[in-house]
Amino acid sequence: MVNSKKITPVRQPLDASIRLPGSKSITNRALLLSACCLGKTVLNNVLESEDTQIMIDALRKLGVSIEYGGNWKSDKYQIIITGCGGKFPVSNVEIYIGNSGTSVRFLTAVLALSGSGEYRLYGKSRMHQRPISDLVDTLQLLGGNIRYENNNGSPPLLIGCRDGLDKKIIESGVIRVSVSGDVSSQFLSALLMSAPIVSCELDFEIVVENELVSRPYVEMTISMLKSFGIEPIVNNEFTLFRFRKGENYCAPEVYCIEPDASAASYFFAAAAVCGGKVQVNGLSRKSVQGDIRFIECLAKMGCTVQFDNDKNTTTVSRSLDKPLEGISVDMNSISDTAQTLGVVALFARGETEIKNIEHVRYKETDRIADLATELRKFDAKVEERRDGLKIIPPHKIQPATVETYDDHRMAMSFSIAGLKVDGVVIKNPECVQKTFPNFFTELEQL
Repeated sequence: MVNSKKITPVRQPLDASIRLPGSKSITNRALLLSACCLGKTVLNNVLESEDTQIMIDALRKLGVSIEYGGNWKSDKYQIIITGCGGKFPVSNVEIYIGNSGTSVRFLTAVLALSGSGEYRLYGKSRMHQRPISDLVDTLQLLGGNIRYENNNGSPPLLIGCRDGLDKKIIESGVIRVSVSGDVSSQFLSALLMSAPIVSCELDFEIVVENELVSRPYVEMTISMLKSFGIEPIVNNEFTLFRFRKGENYCAPEVYCIEPDASAASYFFAAAAVCGGKVQVNGLSRKSVQGDIRFIECLAKMGCTVQFDNDKNTTTVSRSLDKPLEGISVDMNSISDTAQTLGVVALFARGETEIKNIEHVRYKETDRIADLATELRKFDAKVEERRDGLKIIPPHKIQPATVETYDDHRMAMSFSIAGLKVDGVVIKNPECVQKTFPNFFTELEQL
């Protein structure tokens, strides 16, 4: 196993056009939604990665038929799922969920509300530290029979046969629950995707308490629910979601998954840092992924952004005679790209502030503290705050060996620094398998 990777700098401005693999967030939602339908769904451009394989393996263990279609090793990965209407054939199984947040949250909700069996969800040591109690508390009110194996509000989880609804959540013939929105938007997305199971009994309402973090991911979930036949009623503030009694999932026959906008941030950042241009194919302003808005940050820093909705492309460019400028930005809604911006900030004139991302402390690693630690290795001055960072770039960037904390986004973000600074080494590069196995191959092609 290779324990580190030295990044090769580029010697001239970039001029690249790339197509990236499918979105991890869309893929894992599409896999589960397809399993909840009756009938076959063909998923095109499925991401082949550790996180998505965890979801595929989990669904197979639950008895869902999943086949590879077409040429799985081509540039259009295709999966054919025969759904079981959310009634999984296998009712007693242990499921490994690694460090996949989408897998554990989405599966917990669906199994707790639809299952009539015994399930155990467990993962890596970091997963056993990640909070899930806000979601579990709400599911228990809905009859979910869930216990913590270690009594700490985190996985491993033991899920049993569903109990009856708590009568206090039924008001005027409507089932009404609340969920906190300030730790992870995946809690809300998990409830939204399992809502049709509950609304077969009565109309069902979900109320969001506290600030909703990463709202674009919830917007993505709502868009995908509509593609799979569910039309929730949503208020403008995204604090109230209502599902009508009797709505059922409907297989869309074919569903095409967009390239991953979070992954695209690294290649857009490469254009910003190195100069020149990078065009990403398959992504435009019409994307359902909120992380496409990362390019707005780059535009404020001095890059040029071009959308072509007809060709479905997005291009970021920077002339070498136009320096990058530091910015102050609220990244709550695009927090998965905060590490990318932190690395770009090394090459800017003036300080950069990243604000309102406290929830990323509970991701694969503490992404605020660990990002600050690694940026300092490049001789940057970094002020760590409760909900973000202030980054003052160095007069001269020093090469560094970067710890990745088994976090794919640390590895991919800091690789961009290596395109400009000779001597940047990424430790544990294999961690990119989680969402982007071919990342370093694509990076080298720049």
